[in-house]
Parts: sequence; C-alpha cells; structure tokens
Amino acid sequence: MTMAGEEKAGTVKRFLFVNRKAPYGTIYALEALEVVLIAAAFDQDVSLAFLDDGVYQLLAGNDPAPIGMKNFSPTYRALEDYDITKLYVDRESLALRGLDTAAFIVPVSVVDRGQMAAIMAAQDVVLSF
Repeated sequence: MTMAGEEKAGTVKRFLFVNRKAPYGTIYALEALEVVLIAAAFDQDVSLAFLDDGVYQLLAGNDPAPIGMKNFSPTYRALEDYDITKLYVDRESLALRGLDTAAFIVPVSVVDRGQMAAIMAAQDVVLSF
C-alpha cells in the first residue's frame, strides 16, 4: 500500500540533462555524461539538451590531450545503445559559435529557444551541468 503522493517503484520519469559547458577543461561534461548513462541504465526516459558552450561537446575531432584530459567524446556514440536518441541543440548557440551539426559526432535535433522551453517544461526532472 502506498500513501498519497508516493511514487510506485519502477515508475519511468522523463529526465532532461542540460549541458552548457565546454567539453574539456572542467569536469561538468564528463560528469553529466556519466549521470545520463546511469539514468538510462535504470530505464528512465532520458533526453539531452546542449546550449551555450555545451554545443562543443558534440563536435567530432575533439582532442583534449594537450590539457591532459581523456577524450570521452566517442562515448556519445554509445547513447543510442542505451535508447537515448533525443538530443536537442539550441539553434542560437550554434549560430553564435559558427557551428553546423554536420560536424557533430551524433545526430541531433536543432530547436529554437521556444521549442527548448517546451521540451524542458515537459520533463519530470531537469538537471543542468
């Protein structure tokens, strides 16, 4: 018997992980990716959003060796194996950085700020890194 307001065990939640930081130089991007994979391993509905410098996380050819960090970018290719296929990129962030999704390591959906707000509003949990 559960009390009013309690969640049933095994209930699927919609998680959106918002990535705003450059991929290397801090731990934010790697930590976010690790949490994403953990959430997916627990069969949650996982989406990712990339805004601001977070769009750089998806670029093919990242090479953090000069700053002594391991290249974790290829891990993004494994997201589909975890049924994580909803990756959203902010159109304005791309434009401000002169980037095109053709240079990305994985396929994404490019959305405007209004669409991104709607995506965020539809989630049960939004975590920003």
